Amino acid sequence: MTNNPYAPPAAAWISLPEHRRASFIRKTYSHLLVAVLAFVAIDAAVIALVGADTLASLASAFGGYGWLGVLGLFMVVSWVATSMARSSTSAMTQYMGLGLYVVAEAVLFAPFMGIAAAYGGSDVLLTAAAITGFLFTAMTAFVLISGAKFRWLGGVLAVAGLGAMGAIVLSVFLGFSLGIWFTAGMIVFACASILYQTSGILHDYRESQHVAAALALFASVALLFWYVLQFVMASRD
Repeated sequence: MTNNPYAPPAAAWISLPEHRRASFIRKTYSHLLVAVLAFVAIDAAVIALVGADTLASLASAFGGYGWLGVLGLFMVVSWVATSMARSSTSAMTQYMGLGLYVVAEAVLFAPFMGIAAAYGGSDVLLTAAAITGFLFTAMTAFVLISGAKFRWLGGVLAVAGLGAMGAIVLSVFLGFSLGIWFTAGMIVFACASILYQTSGILHDYRESQHVAAALALFASVALLFWYVLQFVMASRD
């Protein structure tokens, strides 16, 4: 991965016995699975306790500027959680970082999940989850089977991410809708991010950094689900 601060020399990773590289990959994806299940459990509990209609009303009450504030706070928490997950001195700190990130994502998603549940029903959430799972599986299988390296995507994703953030901020201040094509573009962006992160898992992370790898991949999966859900809801409308 480009700019990966804990990437080992290529020779060191390649020289690892096959079973140790396979163990790292298994640990990464098992931690990803736990993170996804925890995310689902938290949001399901919030929807059950608070109610989908209440969450939908809360999301509407925030308004565009409110959501920018929430997004800014999430970015700060995300940076802290990622830094913790990358800790090279404490496994506990790594797990705390992953847990913090999952909780932050669940809190960010809860109002929008409430909107989806209130106006689209559970079938919208299930459809979005199924599409996300299919795309994630396809991207993962392609990289793991082919062994392709996507380090070059790092710079592309950085520039595209800044552009997308700028478009979101402008849409709030100028009051225009980004539309379904922006949503489709962000789905492509999230798929590219999964390719990039999976390539890093296969080629670049240190053997002890499975928690950080799982967090990075979870972030990409959550982003994909966010925009797939928006696309499904817009298609229904």
